[in-house]
Amino acid sequence: MFKNLIFCLALISVVACGAKPRVNLEKQGMELRPTTQHEIIAKEVANLLENVSYKKATMNDSLSNIIYNNLIETIDPGKNYLLQSDIDDFQQYKNSISQDFRKGDLTSTFYIFSKYVDRYLQAMNYALAQIDAVHDFTLDENYTSFREKLPWFRTAAEVKDQWRKRVKYDLLNLKLASTDSAKFDLDKSKESLRSRYNNLISQIKKTNANDAFQVIMTSFTDAVDPHTNYFNPSLAQGFNESMSNTLEGIGAQLQMENEMVTIKMIIAGGPAFKEKSLQINDRIVAVAQGNGEFEDIIGWRLDAAVAKIKGKKGTVVRLKVLPAGAALSTPPKTVTLTREKIVLSEESAKRKIQTVKGTDGKAYKVGIIDLPKFYIDFEAVRRGDPDYKSTTRDVRLIIDSLKRDGVDAIVMDLRNNGGGSLVEAVELTGLFIDKGPVVQVRDTRNRVQVDSDEEPGLAWEGPFGVIINRFSASASEIFAGAIQDYGRGVILGSTSYGKGTVQSAVDMSRFISATNKILIKAAGNNDPDTPNGAPEFGQINITMGKFYRINGSSTQHKGVTPDVTFPTQYTAEKFGESSEPSALPWDQIKPTNFSKIRELTGTNSKLEALHKARVQKSPAYSFLLEDIEEFNRAEQMPSVSLNEAELKAEREKNRLKLRDRINKQLAFEGKPLWEEGQPQPKIEYDFVLDESAKIMVDFINLKK
Repeated sequence: MFKNLIFCLALISVVACGAKPRVNLEKQGMELRPTTQHEIIAKEVANLLENVSYKKATMNDSLSNIIYNNLIETIDPGKNYLLQSDIDDFQQYKNSISQDFRKGDLTSTFYIFSKYVDRYLQAMNYALAQIDAVHDFTLDENYTSFREKLPWFRTAAEVKDQWRKRVKYDLLNLKLASTDSAKFDLDKSKESLRSRYNNLISQIKKTNANDAFQVIMTSFTDAVDPHTNYFNPSLAQGFNESMSNTLEGIGAQLQMENEMVTIKMIIAGGPAFKEKSLQINDRIVAVAQGNGEFEDIIGWRLDAAVAKIKGKKGTVVRLKVLPAGAALSTPPKTVTLTREKIVLSEESAKRKIQTVKGTDGKAYKVGIIDLPKFYIDFEAVRRGDPDYKSTTRDVRLIIDSLKRDGVDAIVMDLRNNGGGSLVEAVELTGLFIDKGPVVQVRDTRNRVQVDSDEEPGLAWEGPFGVIINRFSASASEIFAGAIQDYGRGVILGSTSYGKGTVQSAVDMSRFISATNKILIKAAGNNDPDTPNGAPEFGQINITMGKFYRINGSSTQHKGVTPDVTFPTQYTAEKFGESSEPSALPWDQIKPTNFSKIRELTGTNSKLEALHKARVQKSPAYSFLLEDIEEFNRAEQMPSVSLNEAELKAEREKNRLKLRDRINKQLAFEGKPLWEEGQPQPKIEYDFVLDESAKIMVDFINLKK
């Protein structure tokens, strides 16, 4: 996932060259050129992927095609800059990119990137000129911002028309965002837009060869598999710090999508996690420091935008946010967060008790354990600290406290848990089984290791459930899969992510020979911006193994399928491992020798039937279905009207629809309704968790 942070350093590019002569970038007038260090690293990474990685990818035409497509999709995913003639020109490199990596030849890649930069600057300069043009907001025309499914522009005139509409939309958007249209200041809006476009031009001009090389390498490694990454020195340092230590900010992992900063993960324990005001795939369009003025960040480099969003502990940042799936015409909401120092190693499991009335009239207590990740303080373990912090230790204490409180069942909530320590996944499983195998791992030599719980005894023997969703991955899938395979508990929710691979982080200096290090130093073009303590030549996180469940099935692609399912808007085609073209395939190996605790197939069928019958009568269930429908509808709306009256009416309709939807849910919860002029209230009711607790009561009664 962290690779997505790198992905858009400036919407840059990847490798292309081939059995063609090397492109003379200087003769072509291209200022950005690969360095000796870049060429040597590219060659060594190609060697590692071909000979050491789990996939052992062959540098051939097929892989070159994938790299080429990654490159084009990376630099111009919305087809807003490049012409068909550019694409035709690039075709000569399409089948030989990976072979050129093997030789350390990056010239064609930099050529493609430089052509993109030229087109980008042409478009932005034209947009600047269009700000002062006369725009008729009564005409019936539409603007399509993301042209992924449309053809490439055939002429420069088509590009200009696209950017004329973009400028018109931006001006109209600023006008409609004004609280009082009668006092709308057109000159001020033009100046704001001019500043935005000049900033975009400034950002792309700041792009350097190291930025280009990073995206080149990302496009290359992503063609092999989505979890193998090359990190340049500064990014390697940032990655390692985030994996083991702290960060200061709002606690969200960000990615650039269609020129908008998009939230891809909420970090447990951070301000965004606590406030619950941001969701995955929300888009941040503007940032303000404290009570200061909002600064538009649409189209910024990701690192520049992140610098505005991050900040010192205790400071306040305000964000303008377009909710996930919302149309571009939707007015953004304002979210205020106080930045914190987030100590990732201290993210902890939490507990609560939910009381549920059963069909027998009895009140049952269901203990809920919210587990945001599988964590362990490795440094404390190495020091021999007997009080080191870990997932299993924390959960064991929580179980003890829940038992003292007399709970009848326990539910482990693993929604949005992206994984973490494999050791902790195994040991946590051991709290719910007596002893036995938990997961199998196959390495690059096809050797299979079985990781088992060796400690006899259970911390909890009673009714048990696990909630997962599309963003439950890796260690979460190992745990949920083992609980399901043993028949130890009921798996609830929606199908998990499907990440079944193991990565190792390796300093690239291990693979750079002494001779090549001398060459790099002699060339004088090693990265001068390498932070103190960072790996000098970067780092590669390379896939070296694959997880398998104890029943022999890989979690790759397929993930874990719940026993009792809930609907979700996050489809496998767009979210999860199966949405990644280069992901390793699903397969299976021999099952381990394990004894099933109980057979729950019949019980699970009855639970599913009781669940479906109950939710059909639930207003909260209808709210969930409405949210999914709205999400899918918005996903299918690529264009927006440029007619002022029509767009204004559409926004007002959406505003009233949102108010009505929220008030229905507030009424269901017995809370005061959202009055006109008041801030949008938070909806804290968790239907999936509430219904999961009821399913556990059904489970208790069926066992009786």
